[in-house]
Amino acid sequence: MVLEKITQANDIKKVGKAEWSLLAEEIRAFLIDKISLSGGHLASNLGAVELTMALHLAFDLPKDKIVWDVGHQSYTHKILTGRMDGFDTLRKYGGMSGFPKRGESECDCFNTGHSSTSISAGLGYAMARQIKGEDYKVVSVIGDGALTGGMAYEAMNNASRIRSNFIIVLNDNNMSISENVGGLSKHLNNLRTAKPYQEIKTGIANSLSRIPVCGEGLVERIRKTKSGIKHLLVPGMLFEDMGIMYLGPVDGHNISQMVKAFREATRLQGPVLVHVLTKKGKGYRPAERHPARFHGTDPFNIKTGLPLKKRVKANYTDVFSTVMCKLGERDPSVVAVTAAMSDGTGLKRFHNKYPERFFDVGIAEGHMATFAAGLAAAGLKPVVAVYSSFLQRAYDQVLHDVCIQNLPVVFAVDRAGLVGSDGETHQGIFDISYLCGIRI
Repeated sequence: MVLEKITQANDIKKVGKAEWSLLAEEIRAFLIDKISLSGGHLASNLGAVELTMALHLAFDLPKDKIVWDVGHQSYTHKILTGRMDGFDTLRKYGGMSGFPKRGESECDCFNTGHSSTSISAGLGYAMARQIKGEDYKVVSVIGDGALTGGMAYEAMNNASRIRSNFIIVLNDNNMSISENVGGLSKHLNNLRTAKPYQEIKTGIANSLSRIPVCGEGLVERIRKTKSGIKHLLVPGMLFEDMGIMYLGPVDGHNISQMVKAFREATRLQGPVLVHVLTKKGKGYRPAERHPARFHGTDPFNIKTGLPLKKRVKANYTDVFSTVMCKLGERDPSVVAVTAAMSDGTGLKRFHNKYPERFFDVGIAEGHMATFAAGLAAAGLKPVVAVYSSFLQRAYDQVLHDVCIQNLPVVFAVDRAGLVGSDGETHQGIFDISYLCGIRI
């Protein structure tokens, strides 16, 4: 087995290129086998196998820093940093966490568990490196789902100011940001990331800017003209217009392509985003067909993909789902709002029955609360279904936009209390204390 060669960080560099695909297969088989017994995040990890391998081939850990957004796709990263034996205790008390933990390994540079944080944290590392005069690479990995969170855009807005290298990897498993434009994109990428081109572009800009009186204006005029042309030809202009160099799309299951793109990205000064296209659940048919169901799964039968344990009693989420459907039938002013958690919070049935009254705002809890306040102010009766741990992210909006205006918004708080295997980032133990502090 190729996987047996991996006992510590950077061992993957000893694996020959001819064995990369075999290693990816072995990692997937290992993950399916282990998660079928322990439960965990399966589909997201299966989709990121080659991406993670490419990152470990292109960078040196723990010197270089890889910041994972949320972290539910970090299982391959744990395998490649010598923690394969820890999967027997995955997500168990005293065992290996299902998310990156600084206390678990030097290769985990930042604790994660909630969404849309990786660019902010990575930018912090990059600025600290610049101030301290240190020499290492910083890579923030973020998914297209996490990119729906406003915090990611706040971070990108700030990232445009940095002058040293900072790499953002967009793991896009749903084609939701940019369509692949094929050969033209590949050609332009090769041109724009080539070292001579970058040197020429920088040299021309520096030379023109030194011309008295009109130099800066010339540079700005050329830049605007160039951007206008690129709007017609180049994907990713959203990022380019924010001051972030865009590379991609890159096949997220082609290790050679990704290693090349990452190495080219390290040659650029300033922030650069590498857009990688992956398939969630890749390599396991049930997870490919039902990626949402296998995002976070209980132990399951590998052959059928079905859970090993059948639920006999209805839980809180089941009851809430039934009640919401009944309320929707009785009162046409009842609407449902969630933040990318329609399945987990039990709103899927309501969505199917009343699609025009269902709103999934993406991973944007603050917006979710204020949006619901707007619905209520306009005469509707919004019910916001949200996990306890994620409601914390909307505290200010609950206070200012809902409660101070005394608006009738119902917050249906799911996963409250000690929720077990996902660890401290997902424990819903503060909701009563911080919500009771709000008085109308």
